[in-house]
Amino acid sequence: QVQLVESGGGLVQPGGSLRLSCAFSGTILSINSMGWYRQAPGKQRELVAVITRLGITTVADSVKSRSTITRDNAKNTVYLQMNSLEPEDTAVYYCKVVIGVAEIWGRGTLVTVSS
Repeated sequence: QVQLVESGGGLVQPGGSLRLSCAFSGTILSINSMGWYRQAPGKQRELVAVITRLGITTVADSVKSRSTITRDNAKNTVYLQMNSLEPEDTAVYYCKVVIGVAEIWGRGTLVTVSS
C-alpha cells in the first residue's frame, strides 16, 4: 500500500517562495508519474506540475515561469518549488502518484498567500 505525506504548506506573503514536498512509501513497482494539483475555494482541482518516470515535466501555464517540479528517487520524494507567490496561488495543494493505472492522492497541504 502506497502512502503519501505532503509537507511545506503554510502562510506566505505575496512575492514569497515555498517548497512543497511529497514523500511516498510502500511497495512501488512502477511509478508512471508524480505531480502536484491544487484546488482553490469554489474552484475545480487543477494541475500545477507533473514529472514522469522519465523525468519529463509538465507545468501549468499559470505558474510556469515561477515553479519547478523535481524529484529525488533515493528519497522517494517529489518537490514543488514556487516563487513570486500571488494571492491567486492560495489553495490546497495535493500530491498525486500514478502507479500503473492507479492514482494515489495525498491529503493535501494548504497554501495561503496573504499579507
